[in-house]
Amino acid sequence: MIKMVVSALNIDPFTNSPIVILKEDGGDISVPIWIGLLEATAIASELEKIKFSRPMTHDLLKNVLDYFQVDVSRVEVCDLKENTFYASIFLMVNGHEVSIDARPSDAIALALRSDAPIYVTEQVIMKSRSIDMSAKEEIKTEEAKKWTEILESLSPEDFGKYKM
Repeated sequence: MIKMVVSALNIDPFTNSPIVILKEDGGDISVPIWIGLLEATAIASELEKIKFSRPMTHDLLKNVLDYFQVDVSRVEVCDLKENTFYASIFLMVNGHEVSIDARPSDAIALALRSDAPIYVTEQVIMKSRSIDMSAKEEIKTEEAKKWTEILESLSPEDFGKYKM
């Protein structure tokens, strides 16, 4: 396991899909993970410490975990199959650790809100070096293109302008 941090959130110039870049904490290894537009917004808002008047989905999940005194101990990006990343969220429940299957984007968004460490297996790092770029889906629907344009044009200052 290699401890990672979120180093960047970018748009893939070929597919117009958001990419979260995980980088080795204090090292040079990085892993790009393609994510959805809404998940990118959830990660970006937490990275920028933007607080909304009402809880967003990942904030709600964090609030529920806090209410039941469940801690997020860590998240792991644990597999990569057919260009799809897999992750696990590790929770401490009544002194026992349990693992929950999750999309990496959701696991990362929750880890950021919980100040939990993010790990990537060495196997995933090796596999990520040979991702088939041609298999990445291009954003084709008008709705997806509209959201891509909106997200690409936003700056952190813009988040204060909109009420959710």
